[in-house]
Amino acid sequence: MVAITVAIQAYGTTYWLKRLTDKLFKLSYDKFNKQTSKILIITSLFLLLLNCSQAILWALMYFYIPNITDFESLEKAVYFSLVTFTTLGYGDLTIQTDFRILSGIEAINGMLLIGWSTALMYAAMQEIWKRTWKNEQIKGSK
Repeated sequence: MVAITVAIQAYGTTYWLKRLTDKLFKLSYDKFNKQTSKILIITSLFLLLLNCSQAILWALMYFYIPNITDFESLEKAVYFSLVTFTTLGYGDLTIQTDFRILSGIEAINGMLLIGWSTALMYAAMQEIWKRTWKNEQIKGSK
């Protein structure tokens, strides 16, 4: 499952970086504006969707492993997975079988992938700041 979620993250972020790069290079802006905000909002929503889909894959695994009987519905498995993936760890639902170590692996996997998404958001912001600052310098020198 770790390999699958990392592959999803790799393909998803590579796809998004190509789209993001195209959008950023087409932008001409003097300051942080509506179009820049739209790019950041869509990027964050894409990354949220990516990370939620990874947590849902973990939930499907929990739900369909016959020896894990702690989740009587898929909704409970998804809830448990989201809480685990984000390392929130409420503890109201737990795995009581020998498979409980999977939840720890999911938490480590979630930290890695959410960190990866955070790095992409930061890179997008950094590129926007760099372009805005460069534009400000050009204006200031005129």
